[in-house]
Amino acid sequence: MTCTDDVTESKVLLAEYDRLKEEQKTRIGFRDNLLYFTLAAATAVMAITAQSGQSRLLLFVPAICLILGWTYLANDEKISAIGDYVRDRLGPRLGELTSADGAVFGWEVYHRDVAGHTVHKRLQSAVDLFTYLVLPMVCTTAFWCSPVVQPLFLLASLGQTLALAVLGLQFLRRTER
Repeated sequence: MTCTDDVTESKVLLAEYDRLKEEQKTRIGFRDNLLYFTLAAATAVMAITAQSGQSRLLLFVPAICLILGWTYLANDEKISAIGDYVRDRLGPRLGELTSADGAVFGWEVYHRDVAGHTVHKRLQSAVDLFTYLVLPMVCTTAFWCSPVVQPLFLLASLGQTLALAVLGLQFLRRTER
């Protein structure tokens, strides 16, 4: 008897499912912590700005939000891709192999059909947009309204604003899924 006698396609698919769910869980934790870290970092920058009176420091908030916002989106995309793969590929294939009557990995479909799912998704999108778009734009606007705006910092803030608009569009695109 060789080691491969115990290996079946079903076992391989279940092992893949376990690894994917572990990766998804890790990514969800990381993504959610990014939100808290972003808010903490922005608050720290605003506190330092208020203490120092140097309004140009506010331009760190859009930079922080851009970097962490893109990272948040990248993780969110992978989290969704794992769910899609399990629901659309892995589950049906395992269902064929086991001749299952219903959906295999039913949670992947069920949790999307629960009452309030759409409302929850939209509220989360509002929180994401506030954190990664509105908050940095408030800081940018406060910088623009400050008495001493140097041309180089103004140019940097305009570039950040353009990048934030692209980031905001990506968040909105994800909301529609």
